Amino acid sequence: MQQTGPVQGAAADAEIALSQDLRELKPGGARSTRRRGFALFAGQGSKWSKLIFYLVVGFFVLNLVGMVGSVILDSFGHEWFATWFPSSYSTEWYSYLTTDEGHDIGQLLFNTFFVALAATLFALIVGFPAAYVLARKQFRFKSALTALYLLPMLIPSLAYGIPLATLLLRVGLGDLIGSSLVNVVIINMVPILPFVILILTPFIEQVDVSLERASQMLGANRLQTFVRVVLPLVIPGILTAGVLAMVRAIAMFELTYLVADASSGTLVVALYGDAFGAGIRPNQAIDALAVIYMLTTMALLVVALIFVKPTQFVVRLKGR
Repeated sequence: MQQTGPVQGAAADAEIALSQDLRELKPGGARSTRRRGFALFAGQGSKWSKLIFYLVVGFFVLNLVGMVGSVILDSFGHEWFATWFPSSYSTEWYSYLTTDEGHDIGQLLFNTFFVALAATLFALIVGFPAAYVLARKQFRFKSALTALYLLPMLIPSLAYGIPLATLLLRVGLGDLIGSSLVNVVIINMVPILPFVILILTPFIEQVDVSLERASQMLGANRLQTFVRVVLPLVIPGILTAGVLAMVRAIAMFELTYLVADASSGTLVVALYGDAFGAGIRPNQAIDALAVIYMLTTMALLVVALIFVKPTQFVVRLKGR
């Protein structure tokens, strides 16, 4: 029986495709070249690549473990002279931090967490609506505005920190309120706010716009849609931005140092003062304070990784 027209056309297309595949499979073909390159990469090239990768990672981990391990050992070491490890261990240096000769650890921890929480809270309140506008709206000079709010993250903090600290001290807002912690919170908000907006924008872009439209079609106004639809879907992003912003605030030294005084110092400021004030504190006590600071930061990082994976920081493609 003679084949029909469509069947003949399909057979001809299949024959052409097969002939093209056969030409590519020849020694000089493109597919053959690609396969040889892949085989080379999967063979000896892959071995060298893995070796270089493991050497680089091993060097980094070895240095990190060495530095952190030496700090931890020294914080517990009682006598450590010209030996690989301390001859005895004790917690006396942690107790020393709570004495009159040491620091008021309770006050330092309170100041650190108060500044981090307050700066993060205000940054989320202001940054979430701003991130929503940047994720949903198209307007003139949007790129210029985005670059403008990212400036505190791109330029050195001292470039704007010194003028801002001078302004805060002249205004005397801390004196009016009765605590210089307010100055520390305000100056820490400057780099944290764009950081929060930068994190929240991809999370908001991942929320389908059709959900908001459906909510409005069912009778909800913009505020109800924002609170009942958008906000619950972006809670992982809010938690992530909040925790990472707290980590950034806890590690903020330059700006905090410019406006903090004896009553509003944080852990990182106290650590800097001890490390660079020759003879003020024993080295073991400085390492003990460094361990407390590291544990505080690492605890927040672990909490952040519980709520979100690093691969979630992906901006939605335009038109998708």
